[in-house]
Amino acid sequence: MGTEILISVIKLVFGLAILVKGADLLITGASGLARRAGIPEFVIGLTLVAFGTSLPELTVNVQASLQKASEITLGNVIGSNIANILLILGIAGIIRPLSIHKTFVKKEIPLNFLSILVLFAMVSDKLLDGSSQSLVSRSEGLVLVTTFMGYLYFLAAFLERDEVEEQEVQIGYAKGTAFIVLGLAGLIFGANWTVSGGVNLALALGVSQAIIGLFLIAVGTSLPELLTSAVAAYRGNSDIAIGNVAGSNIFNVSLVLGASALVNPIPVPERVFKDLVVLFIATFLLLVSNYTGRRYTISRWEGGLFLLIYTVYALYSWYVEITQ
Repeated sequence: MGTEILISVIKLVFGLAILVKGADLLITGASGLARRAGIPEFVIGLTLVAFGTSLPELTVNVQASLQKASEITLGNVIGSNIANILLILGIAGIIRPLSIHKTFVKKEIPLNFLSILVLFAMVSDKLLDGSSQSLVSRSEGLVLVTTFMGYLYFLAAFLERDEVEEQEVQIGYAKGTAFIVLGLAGLIFGANWTVSGGVNLALALGVSQAIIGLFLIAVGTSLPELLTSAVAAYRGNSDIAIGNVAGSNIFNVSLVLGASALVNPIPVPERVFKDLVVLFIATFLLLVSNYTGRRYTISRWEGGLFLLIYTVYALYSWYVEITQ
């Protein structure tokens, strides 16, 4: 038993490390090639950064769907979104108060609320239709992926070019292509190890896949968002920190969950509804924080509050799991 746990932990840790590095290489290569191809900077910033940091969730979930580890699939999406707001913005806000552009409050945050409501409807088959089992079906997955394409159009059509600070990235076509290939390989390989290690660890410890997906894997695959937002906060680039989280949360629900459901329909565990309520509350707190204290700012004390709430939520969920 001890050897199995050790091997699972090693696979999990190395898998997550490879995921993070793979995402970093992919973002660097893709952003460099995009700029050389003349794609507008604001499109790169609000799509590529958020999408790139969501790639670990996407690759982990597709691998989990292929391996029919469905509880990891749904738990990873919801857990990552909760961690993005409470953990990542909490840490970023503590590092430096985050000034929030009005566009994020008026457009991105409402879209986050809408994505939660859509997800709640999709996992409520028992409640809405009287079905024997709640399921995110392939047709619903197609709807989510289509919604993702609509979100990309929304960004291109409505966001102003000057909303993201432009950053020069000098990279050649050959180097950029190599970074993309290596990044994708790292994401695929890392995702396989992460899911395998997470499932085996859950079995060895007698912990449900839902808890492993909701916290361990969700936080691990959110490391790119954490690193990006923390560095952005330290450098005083609040728009990147906030936009990264808001965009990643929408990507997670639309593209990540949608693609996973297209691979295999996703059965819905009962605890999902409690976690969706926590996600809704976290998003509501993000909205309210713009109107408390300094307007359109997440202050250090609000960042600390976010982090405290996440810690209590994580400890409570773990306690409920081990006492059942």
